[in-house]
Amino acid sequence: MMAMKMVTAIIRPEKFEAVKRALEEQGIYGMTVSEVRGRGEQKGIALKYRGRAIPVDLIPKLRLDLAVRSGDADLVIRTIKRAAWTGKFGDGRIFVMPVESVTKVRTDDAKPPER
Repeated sequence: MMAMKMVTAIIRPEKFEAVKRALEEQGIYGMTVSEVRGRGEQKGIALKYRGRAIPVDLIPKLRLDLAVRSGDADLVIRTIKRAAWTGKFGDGRIFVMPVESVTKVRTDDAKPPER
């Protein structure tokens, strides 16, 4: 098994289709997508409800997890950054971690990545 990285991106939900399309254009299709809530520098937003501002301190985001070959990690990061960017607070974060092993549930095939 080749060396792999786990790329985890937290993005705005409205940017998901653009990010997915941009990754597909690079030949990258596999990902896990989760709805998450969080906050960072943005520290929340105020929504209007019946004329009143309601503070929301945990903002809805999407989390994308992509296990990719180590050599593809930089391409994935650049692609996500380009497609998810608005230039405003809350554009998100990208984290990269090494993958120690992968187990295929159906076959119980477990292998450590090659170094």
